[in-house]
Amino acid sequence: MNICMIGAGYVGLVSAVCFSEFGWTVNCIDKDPEKIAALKAGQIPIFEPGLEELLVRNTEKRRIQFFTDLASAIRNTDLIFLAVGTPMRRGDGYADLSYVFKAVEEIAPHLTGYTVITTKSTVPVGTSREIERRLRALRPDADFAVCSNPEFLREGSAIQDFTHPDRVLVGVDDDERARQVMERVYEPLRLRNAPIIFVSRESAELAKYAANAFLAMKISFINELADACDELGANVQEVATAIGSDRRIGDKFLHPGPGYGGSCFPKDVSALIRTAREARSPLTLIEQVEKVNTERKIAMAARIERAAGGSVRNKVVAVFGVTFKPNTDDMRDAPSLVIVPLLAERGALVRAYDPQGRKQAEPLLPDIAWCESALEAAEGADVAVVMTEWNEFRALDLRALKKQMRGNVLVDLRNVFRPDYAQQFGFSYSSIGRPMTETA
Repeated sequence: MNICMIGAGYVGLVSAVCFSEFGWTVNCIDKDPEKIAALKAGQIPIFEPGLEELLVRNTEKRRIQFFTDLASAIRNTDLIFLAVGTPMRRGDGYADLSYVFKAVEEIAPHLTGYTVITTKSTVPVGTSREIERRLRALRPDADFAVCSNPEFLREGSAIQDFTHPDRVLVGVDDDERARQVMERVYEPLRLRNAPIIFVSRESAELAKYAANAFLAMKISFINELADACDELGANVQEVATAIGSDRRIGDKFLHPGPGYGGSCFPKDVSALIRTAREARSPLTLIEQVEKVNTERKIAMAARIERAAGGSVRNKVVAVFGVTFKPNTDDMRDAPSLVIVPLLAERGALVRAYDPQGRKQAEPLLPDIAWCESALEAAEGADVAVVMTEWNEFRALDLRALKKQMRGNVLVDLRNVFRPDYAQQFGFSYSSIGRPMTETA
C-alpha cells in the first residue's frame, strides 16, 4: 500500500514512521525544507524514544521518503493522511482549520484513481464532511472518500501506543471501498488482535475530543482531591490507589501535579467547549475542568512561595524539569510556562535544568539561568522545585543536593520523593496531598 502523510509534525512523523515499519511505502510531506533535510539525514526534530532508530532503519530500506513537493509525493497514492496542525485559534479557543483546508486545496488537482483521504489531526465534529464538500466543489470528477482516523498517542510512549493500541478508531460512512482500504492499512495491528472500531465520521471526531476531555477531567479531579487531602490529613496516593483499583475508574491519570499541559489536552478541551456551546449543548463540567487547570498553575507558584517562608524575593529557586511531562521536549502549555514567570515576577532568581527541554524552553523562558544538571541548578539555591517527574530526578542523591543548596526547602510538585526520606537529609519538604508523617 502506498501512503502519503501530509505533515511531519509529532502526529504525522510518528504515524508515517510506524506505517513504514509495518512494511507500507510512505511519502511524508512538510513545507519546512530544513525539517525535511534533517529527516532525510535520519535526524528527527522532536524527542521521542525509539523514533530515530525506526526512522533510520526504514529510510535505509526506502520504505519512507520525505518531500517538500506535493506533486512528487502524492503520485500513485492509495491513502492520504492529513496530519497538519490544528492549533487553538486566538480569541475564541476554537481549532484553527486553515492548515487542513489549505492542504485539501493543494491535493485536489493531484487526485487520480480512487483515493481515500483521512484526517489524522484532531479536528472538530463535521470537519470530514466539510473536507468532502470542498473537494467535491474543486474536483467533481474525482473518485475519493473522506474518513476520520484520530490518533491516541502519548508523547514519550508513542511508538508503543501506535503499535499496541487500545483501539484504532475509524470514522467512515457508507463507502465499502474506503472501509476496505482502512482495514488493509491496519491489517498488521488486527493480526495482533488490536480492536479496529468503525463508526460514523462525526462519532470518530467527537470521540477523540471526548477521550482527551475525560482524561483532563481525571487530572483536575485528582488535583482538587489532593488539595482536600492536604487539609484533611489523608494521603492522595493512597486514595488514588484505592479508587483506581476499581476497574470502572482505572488507575491512569490519577497522579496529582501542577496541572495538565501539552499539545492535546488544553486545545482539545477548549475546542470541545466551543463546539458544544455552538451546538447549544454546553458541557459545563468540562468548562470547569478548564478553569480548574488554569487556576492550578497559578496556585502552584503561591504554594512555592509559602514553602519558601512567604516570599521568593531575592531567593534562588532551582527548577528541575520544565517540559509538560517526562520523555518529551514538548513545552506546549507546560505548567512551567506559568509558574516560572510568576516566580520571576515575584523576585525569584530561577535556575533551571531539564534533560531534553532546554532547546525548546529557552526562547519561552529567557530570563532564567539554564544549567546542565540538577545539581548545578541547585548550587546556592534557597529552594528546589521538582516540576517534571523525569526518572533521573527520582534517583537524585538528596545528600548531594542538600550540600549544593544554601537553603533547605524542597517543593515536590510531582510527589517524586518520600517525605520521610527527604526529611532525613534535613529538607523542609512539601509535596502534593501527602501528610508530612508519611513513612511508606
